[in-house]
Amino acid sequence: MTRSKLWRILLSTVLVSGLLLGLCGPAAAGDKGKVDLIYVEWSSEVASTNVVKAVLENMGYDVELTPVSAAAMWQGVASGDADGLVAAWLPTTHGHYLKKVEGKVVDLGPNLVGTKIGWVVPDYVTIDSIAQLNANAAKFDGKIIGIDPGAGLMSKSEKAMKAYDLSKFELMDGSGATMTAALADAIKNHKWIVVTGWTPHWMFARWKLKYLKDPKDIFGGEEEIHTIVRKGLKKDKPEVYYVLDHFKWTPEDMAEVMVWNTEKGASPYKNAQRWVKENPDKVKKWLPPSK
Repeated sequence: MTRSKLWRILLSTVLVSGLLLGLCGPAAAGDKGKVDLIYVEWSSEVASTNVVKAVLENMGYDVELTPVSAAAMWQGVASGDADGLVAAWLPTTHGHYLKKVEGKVVDLGPNLVGTKIGWVVPDYVTIDSIAQLNANAAKFDGKIIGIDPGAGLMSKSEKAMKAYDLSKFELMDGSGATMTAALADAIKNHKWIVVTGWTPHWMFARWKLKYLKDPKDIFGGEEEIHTIVRKGLKKDKPEVYYVLDHFKWTPEDMAEVMVWNTEKGASPYKNAQRWVKENPDKVKKWLPPSK
């Protein structure tokens, strides 16, 4: 047998083997097309959106994540620029955004229940209610530490400022990261601080914190995080629609991923892949039935 003929046989064997592996093994990322998910960069939504990305990419989709403001997130799905989001806090936090796009999006219902928003203080702070803030403004340096100005939590905070006549305070814009950094510094120095907060969030696992009571019920009660998709997704990408429709987990699940994401050098996507790998029974419930 000549050397050239031997090489042709070897090459054919390699190509056939590769083809068989491709048919028998999991789909390569991107084989099934592209999926666009949009989200706000809150630690909770970073965790959930990356978990969904990991699941869909394991199925063979190329998933692109786009972090934006809350208003842009809702508009992105309503316009069809994004396929969906798993970051809708309802009925209070994002309720006004939903009203603006009603009829232009599809609400697939809650993917997580038992959430809450409000103002949070370290447990060593001796007041228990928002109504007590004015009398203790100096201890808080007259500041309420907020997050990004477009967040629903911030619009509720602005209403709370007026409802409780907090003229001695200023609501400070920032981000989730700057808020937790300020909280960490205050706790380290045992100073009084009030921040805009939500559950689930990793800060409750790291520090002893409490919500200030809200007698005027500005922030509402328990909330749910919903999945919202664009119109037409069920027809265009039925498998993606199925996963998004069945994606459900618990505050404990989310908190686990969020805590991993606070570790030095953490990769939210790698941590999402880790969670998916370690929770096959939960993930299986989100997947379309095998044909």
